[in-house]
Amino acid sequence: MRSVGRNIGFAVILTLCSVVATAGEWVGSPAPAFSLPDQDGKTHQLQDYKGKWLVLYFYPKDHTSGCTEEAKRFRDQFANYQKQGIVVAGVSLDSVESHKRFSQDLKLPFLLLSDSKKELSKQLGVLNGWGAMSFTSRETFLIDPQGMIVYHYNSVNPESHATQVLADVAKLAKK
Repeated sequence: MRSVGRNIGFAVILTLCSVVATAGEWVGSPAPAFSLPDQDGKTHQLQDYKGKWLVLYFYPKDHTSGCTEEAKRFRDQFANYQKQGIVVAGVSLDSVESHKRFSQDLKLPFLLLSDSKKELSKQLGVLNGWGAMSFTSRETFLIDPQGMIVYHYNSVNPESHATQVLADVAKLAKK
């Protein structure tokens, strides 16, 4: 029995290491092209944000505690994001309709993109689970005005993340 537990533990560690390695490889690379609908059904593409900073923050599920907290923090900091010309887009596997309710309930002034086909999540290595039980990790990719991924946050605290990203953009913009 112990060897089974040990083997499972080893498999989990290998999986986590490969996910971290895959996600880390994106920094310094062009952001993958995407075409995703927002909470109103309008399609957004990476090329729409050329010349602007873009925060793609992935979250597991609308209307869950951590995701609600993170969305509220981005909402509360949104004026500061606008002042710096930063576009904020939350991304999950939830439907356009679910995003619409979530956005309305929290009065979110930013985009929520539906990756219901799981394409962008797979490309960026943030897809977890299997089949209908799939979800995205709580991770963020900061994309510079030239379309390059300049920062990958693979460990996100929903309470402080929105403030942290603002500070990081301010530092990077000065370089």
